[in-house]
Amino acid sequence: MVKVAVIGAGGVGGFFGGRLAAAGHDVRFVARGAQLEALRRDGLDVESPDGGFTVRPVRATDDTHEIGTADFVLLAVKTWQLEPALRSLKPLVGPDTGVVTLQNGVEAPDRVAEAVGREAVLPGVAKIIARVSGPGRIQHVGGEGSLTFGEWDNRDSDRVRRLRAALADASVKAPVASDVWAELWAKFLFVVPFGSLGAVTDSPFGVLRSRAGTRALLTDGMREIERLAEAAGARLPEGVVAATLDFIDAQPDRGTSSLQRDLLAGLPSELEDWTGSVVRLADRYGVPAPVHRVLYEVLRLREERGER
Repeated sequence: MVKVAVIGAGGVGGFFGGRLAAAGHDVRFVARGAQLEALRRDGLDVESPDGGFTVRPVRATDDTHEIGTADFVLLAVKTWQLEPALRSLKPLVGPDTGVVTLQNGVEAPDRVAEAVGREAVLPGVAKIIARVSGPGRIQHVGGEGSLTFGEWDNRDSDRVRRLRAALADASVKAPVASDVWAELWAKFLFVVPFGSLGAVTDSPFGVLRSRAGTRALLTDGMREIERLAEAAGARLPEGVVAATLDFIDAQPDRGTSSLQRDLLAGLPSELEDWTGSVVRLADRYGVPAPVHRVLYEVLRLREERGER
């Protein structure tokens, strides 16, 4: 059995933490507001095409001091929620604790390492589409529901094997990545061009991939990130852009990104850590990124004006 603290009991944290708890592991959720009240009162209900499940009772709190040191921390908040989450991390982290970063983007592991030390961080990639459908309720909408993670230097370690075994025990796929950074950049290459262009045009997968012009912009945006990854030292696989386009072609016509949905709803978004990150890193490495610069400026201006 492993002791796991889940910071962020939303779609991602609720799903993976719920699976581990249902398998008998010691899981403590860090939540707030209506979600915290529902978890304490009613437990956690997860709806999934792979089979729904319920966890009762649920151990949930808004104070990490009540949890103490954990074997693993699943850091499952969105990037704009990261700073307050980092302030709550210290009571959970001991000499052997692994903090799995599950944020979309490529800069989050460095931000977490600044707070708890690089040796504690396990960069991770969650491949799942999940959301909170109501207080204490998680809906797994799509994606394979897998979790890939590794040590900072990609070495095989006892704690990586231990968490992978716990996830397997909980019926969660945990593929072994030879290079977790390549996995992180490959997901970045998928979500950012699609999310940014979808937000600017208010268009789903079906529209973006079927029009020649928007498909070309998607492709150009992916190639910008491919070149940026190379400049940053990440080794993406050959043909990653073509493979990502094939993946987009296989998605539901009406599928949209969380960035698009949040911006259109006037909610806090991950714009700075998606499109803004591309622009910042492009400046750092001297890599041209004209598509993302335009997308970022348009979306930033709309966000500042409060436009939905």
